Amino acid sequence: MRLKRLGQGVLGAALGLALATLPAFAQGTLRVGMTASDIPLTTGQTDQGGEGMRFMGYTVYDALINWDLTSADKPSQLIPGLATEWSVGEDQLTWTFTIREGVKFHDGSEFTAGAAVWNFDKLLDDTSEQYDPRQSAQGKSRIPAVASYTAVDDYTLEIVTTTPDATLPYQLAWILMSSPANWEALGKSWDAVAESPSGTGPWMLESFVPRERAELVPFADHWDETRVPKLDKMVLIPLPEPNARSAALLSGEVDWIEAPAPDVIPALEGNGFEIVSNTLPHNWTWHLSRLEGSPWNDINVRKAANLAIDREGMKTLLGGLMVPAEGFLPPGSAWFGEPEFKVTYDVESAKALMEEAGFGPDNPLEVKALISPSGSGQMLPLPMNEFIQQNLAEIWIDVEFVVVEWNTMINIWRAGAADESSQGAHSINFTYFIQDPFTGLIRHLSCDLIAPNGTNWGHYCDEDMQALFDKIKTTFDPEEQQKVLQETHEKYVNEALFLMVTHDVAPRAMSPKVKGFVQAQNWYQNFGTITME
Repeated sequence: MRLKRLGQGVLGAALGLALATLPAFAQGTLRVGMTASDIPLTTGQTDQGGEGMRFMGYTVYDALINWDLTSADKPSQLIPGLATEWSVGEDQLTWTFTIREGVKFHDGSEFTAGAAVWNFDKLLDDTSEQYDPRQSAQGKSRIPAVASYTAVDDYTLEIVTTTPDATLPYQLAWILMSSPANWEALGKSWDAVAESPSGTGPWMLESFVPRERAELVPFADHWDETRVPKLDKMVLIPLPEPNARSAALLSGEVDWIEAPAPDVIPALEGNGFEIVSNTLPHNWTWHLSRLEGSPWNDINVRKAANLAIDREGMKTLLGGLMVPAEGFLPPGSAWFGEPEFKVTYDVESAKALMEEAGFGPDNPLEVKALISPSGSGQMLPLPMNEFIQQNLAEIWIDVEFVVVEWNTMINIWRAGAADESSQGAHSINFTYFIQDPFTGLIRHLSCDLIAPNGTNWGHYCDEDMQALFDKIKTTFDPEEQQKVLQETHEKYVNEALFLMVTHDVAPRAMSPKVKGFVQAQNWYQNFGTITME
């Protein structure tokens, strides 16, 4: 299908209906316009992609290992969370975690190693009382290394991995801990917990209305007093359409929006609103199907598509708010390496590769791509994908789009290219958090993580790549591991394993009343430093 845009009159009417129900709030309240179309899952493991983790994950909950979100000037690093320290034994399989003492859930119960085991069971053990399919769908694929877990005592947790895996700490940073006592008190019902969740995070969920708003208030007894919010309240409002978000900010209905529409940015700046952005470990790609019969199995086609994208033209389209891709990882990444294939704009070379693959003006290649109209980290997917569609048409690749809602597309991504939900699509437009070795590189292409076992949507499997992944996991020395990561990324680029388009700079626009925000080089952010004038 070819995409069509709604008229501004329709957008304005939709915005008026969406905002008519929003209450007015006093100073000390931050109102955020999210790109998500619904309130993220509230029970612990959030949905709605990375935005769900940003606004309903690391706000209400903590992980054993957290991200340092205090600096705008350097990439985020892992830091102690609910575990104060961790180490791996000589067998490189057995990890020991020291649990932070004195941590309380919002309901007043204590976090212990036993509570951590209970939380792993809710994701991994479908025979446990607390097993939750919805949370498992969000969290299970994040921790493929975990084979077993045991509470040695109240403050000592032991985790054994299936094979040596140096990336385990990064995996655990995805797993958020909810209160067993709260679940018990609410009749062992996750539906009831959704209405009244209890984590250990610096914010508590006070109330929410699906698809309308969620209201968070500070948890004054959070174990890290530096993260206790200074605001009275934070209100999350789903506004998936970029023009609607921008109009809401201009009209004063919200104080902060994610991903403002580029063509509205001059008006926002002219009216005193601040545009904040930063380098982000995040890319915007097409993940390619490698099933039998996929046109992307031909390396010439994959390279041609990468050479056909006018990334500087797209940068103009986005008001300069992007970093053109030179690979899967951002330029300047310590893991970038020195790939031989140069991801650049070269239409003539792209056409030559297409002709070598057997295509031309009288014999175009037809491909189908899954895309979403909005969503966490998707930037501005409709105009960006239209732009790609036009670029690829110049080298005789005709693209048909299948447009699905963002959360639906996440489920399709987890199901994989072979699942009927993918509707025979040859690619899926998905953006990736590439902060760590496992999440950034391994999970997308590992043979053992082919969907639905993991998030290798395209069913790619290659012996040489698998050997590199195994080497990453078994290299515990950081300097040596970096060399392996560079070699891995070189293979990503040299074989054009994705359509590599751009890197996000996470633009957000906010009222001049918003003070104290530090935009970390991370997909997640700390809202505890913010005040309102």
